[in-house]
Amino acid sequence: MSTSTEGVDPTALLDLAVRTAREAGELLRARRLTDEVSVDHTKSTPTDIVTAMDTASEALIRDRLRAARPDDTILGEEGGSVPGESGVRWLVDPLDGTVNYLYGLPAYAVSIAAEVAGEVVAGAVFCPPAEELWTAVRGAGAWLNDDPVRTNSVPELGRALVGTGFWYDSGLRARQAELLRHVLPRVRDVRRIGSAALDLCSVACGRLDAYYETGLHPWDWSAGLLVAREAGARVGGLPGEPASRRLAIAAAPGVFDELRSLVVAHGSGVVGSQVVSAGADLGPGES
Repeated sequence: MSTSTEGVDPTALLDLAVRTAREAGELLRARRLTDEVSVDHTKSTPTDIVTAMDTASEALIRDRLRAARPDDTILGEEGGSVPGESGVRWLVDPLDGTVNYLYGLPAYAVSIAAEVAGEVVAGAVFCPPAEELWTAVRGAGAWLNDDPVRTNSVPELGRALVGTGFWYDSGLRARQAELLRHVLPRVRDVRRIGSAALDLCSVACGRLDAYYETGLHPWDWSAGLLVAREAGARVGGLPGEPASRRLAIAAAPGVFDELRSLVVAHGSGVVGSQVVSAGADLGPGES
């Protein structure tokens, strides 16, 4: 079977991502309103939880993508990955913000990105409680519902509202807290929303000025990072590297370098390869 991606239309991929994200999001919202949500199992630690709805959402997404494009690869957070030979790969987070969902906090999302020949070209992030849908096609801008979005213009880090997140491992959380101790006095303030996809989209539409996090996976950042970049943010990882498990940053251009330098200077305990493996990294490069 040919693996040529010539003729693949990113807009068509986005349309499929949007339809699928909306359907999965409506499933999540409906079940949250009518059923009792409980922890199905844990992953890396007792605080790293999976609900039955994580797996149900991923199954729905996998089925819809496979029905529309049976030869594509799918990489899903909850183990629903399937191989393919088309050269197109889908990166799926079926429920980003699981703890928020469990507790009834309205900050969770479905995130779906399409990658062609190793490059993310389309992404959709849908937040069901707010009915907000962020979309982007590479080179064509970013949108929130029907409106184009742009990142804020911030001249210095001291005026920036910065988002971040934390790992589930208690030891690494302590290191992240130590890094935060150095970041907090240098910025306007810090927010912890609990969903990497929504954090990145918040940078895109000006609800945050910058965001950084360690320990993410490609399904966490792929759609949101594309949205942020298409909205005018600079994105990347460690100096000279794309976003990776070691570090992912999206920020207004005026504060990107300063924030990254601050994180690198004080974050050796969380961005070092001895702490976070860079295995299976793949994401948009720095711009």
